Amino acid sequence: MELVYPPVVALAKTMFRVLDLKIEVEGGEHIPTTGGAVLASNHSSYLDFIFCGLGAQPAKRLVRFMAKKSVFDHKISGPLMRGMRHIPVDRKAGTGAFREATTALERGEVVGVFPEATISESFTVKELKTGAARMAQEAGVPLIPMAVWGPHRLWTKGRKKELTKRHVPVLIKIGEAIPLPEGATPEAITATLKLRLSSLLDAVQRAYPEKPANDDDRWWLPAHLGGTAPLPRPAAAV
Repeated sequence: MELVYPPVVALAKTMFRVLDLKIEVEGGEHIPTTGGAVLASNHSSYLDFIFCGLGAQPAKRLVRFMAKKSVFDHKISGPLMRGMRHIPVDRKAGTGAFREATTALERGEVVGVFPEATISESFTVKELKTGAARMAQEAGVPLIPMAVWGPHRLWTKGRKKELTKRHVPVLIKIGEAIPLPEGATPEAITATLKLRLSSLLDAVQRAYPEKPANDDDRWWLPAHLGGTAPLPRPAAAV
């Protein structure tokens, strides 16, 4: 029985309404209503997991997110994360988290992953870790790409939190499952995932209904769209 997750979802939706966030979800039909799936998203905000979870609501699914262990150690967030059955990741010993996530997938859960591992300060898709592809292959479940755009205006790396900012548009776009052909390497599947995430992210960035108010406000756009976010680092430096 889910005692913690549904009330948290209800509280989040109430806060979205109070702040009048303009949230649009496209492609929710790509998330299966039953059975396991890996939901792989870009990562530009500390709030991404909340909105990725919201993207699964049309399918009536609760997403178990993989998150760094320190979040579970916190006296406030820890009990909530454990109550919602999210999966702690110790980056020094990731095998246990991989095994726990694969087990969750095999029993029919949706597991949320940010394969960039850390927030992309360029607001483009960084080089990806292969874990999402390996989990999907191991558990024999769909690998579903998702792009989220907008929450970084509320809270992202290197910027002051503005959690009470009102009327912010948030676009969530979910793509079709990525093929997992027999014999394909995790690296090849991850390369396809990067292309798909980049395409989805570009689509929501170009469809975003607001523009920066002035030059100082251009920080939340990537450089290739006229923003002042840092340029992506070369792959060799990631």
